[in-house]
Amino acid sequence: MSVRTPSGDRPMSRRREATRQRLFEAAITLISEQGYDATTVDEIAERAGVAKGTVYYNFGGKSELYTALMEWGVTRLAQTLAEAVPAPDAGVPPRAALAGVLRAGVVFIGAHEALARMLMAEAWRTNRSWYTAVHQIRTEAIGVITALLDDLARDGLVRPDLDTALAGSALFGMVVSVALDWRTLQPERPIEDIHATLAHMADGLVGPPTAPLS
Repeated sequence: MSVRTPSGDRPMSRRREATRQRLFEAAITLISEQGYDATTVDEIAERAGVAKGTVYYNFGGKSELYTALMEWGVTRLAQTLAEAVPAPDAGVPPRAALAGVLRAGVVFIGAHEALARMLMAEAWRTNRSWYTAVHQIRTEAIGVITALLDDLARDGLVRPDLDTALAGSALFGMVVSVALDWRTLQPERPIEDIHATLAHMADGLVGPPTAPLS
């Protein structure tokens, strides 16, 4: 069975998909360690165990590889957050649903530290050719959180002047920052502590809760 490329232009073989995955993983590790500018195509190919030409065959160059990598990484994060949203008929209160999504973000970043570090270091730079694409994909993850805040606003559970789009972006940034701080400086702390703190921070941002988030 084959899969399609992100553009949907043609099917991608399993072998090529596996090669691209190795290149993504190599690039994530190197860029998270030393930054985009300091990372070369030669290093990515060597770390992935492929010839340098394989990078150009699959992506065209380092910039194109990075664009595809950013889209792949942020899409994975967005899908993780979306999958954490309870079904409408599950009877989960909006605040509890928001708490679950924030926890899912922390868990994802804990499992994909290098990817998260790379996103934090590179995604918000405005002088990159991939900025527009990354910005559009990134809003998918923020959009999951914003939609839940909209539910809270519709039910009158947040302060009426809350800008849910801006608050969603702030919560997204909090999830990434808190999760990386946890994994870097406090890895011995249980995730329940991290989640509880993040939930309290979220409550403070969106307004006095009628019930605890967690």
